[in-house]
Amino acid sequence: MPIVDDRPPSDGGGSKLWGILKLPFRSSRNTTPHTTTLSSSYQIERSHAHKKNEKYSSSSTTSVSSVVRSLLPTRRRLRLDPRNKLYFPYEPGKQVQSAIKIKNTSKSHAAFKFQTTAPKSCFMRPPGAILAPGETIIATVFKFVEPPENNEKPIDTKRKVKFKIMSLKVKGVIDYIPDLFDEQKDLVAVEQILQVVFLDVTRPSPALEKLKRQLAEAEAALETRKKPPEETGPKVVGDGLVIDEWKERRERYLARQQIEGEDSI
Repeated sequence: MPIVDDRPPSDGGGSKLWGILKLPFRSSRNTTPHTTTLSSSYQIERSHAHKKNEKYSSSSTTSVSSVVRSLLPTRRRLRLDPRNKLYFPYEPGKQVQSAIKIKNTSKSHAAFKFQTTAPKSCFMRPPGAILAPGETIIATVFKFVEPPENNEKPIDTKRKVKFKIMSLKVKGVIDYIPDLFDEQKDLVAVEQILQVVFLDVTRPSPALEKLKRQLAEAEAALETRKKPPEETGPKVVGDGLVIDEWKERRERYLARQQIEGEDSI
């Protein structure tokens, strides 16, 4: 029975063939740095991709939240009367007045502000203010009514001018400044866009009578605010000196008695 020799042949050709077969094993040791570099590059690219995805996810969440916020109904802080109109007497060539009652119906202090599409011919008193919870104010709006041109009708004139009332929640009692609305634009709510309605002064109407009442209330409130507050209690002069009327009269009496006594001598 023949015996097969598994050993490689001892001639030169066999040695070369055996060396060629060993080359892949030697080259595998030489490619290790290249493999490590590829792995590091992959990790860096993966890290950048992860950060990019996080940034995109954050911006996407912000945009979605802003869209959802815009779709939600606006929470009203103010109650207006009239609710969506400003009534003006129609008197061409004159400055006329309108009035609107504004009440803060929220549980916190709220600032309000007027805006108009015709700032040159209109102004508001006050143009803005801060109201405590439950506080009410009657604001007046002044407007110059331009005479109609080319047989223009009043209904065409009123469409040119609109008013807008905005509100903003504020913390506590602070001074009103218009910059409040610029500093917190994202928190400003548009309460109502008011349309102009002209009333015929020659024809009595419930709207005209109500306007007259509100204007009278606004004028009375303005006069009350102009009056200095009444002083109650004793007068204080200088550093806490309380003037006692009885003591003052007594001192005057004693001084008079002293002068009369000196004159008699």
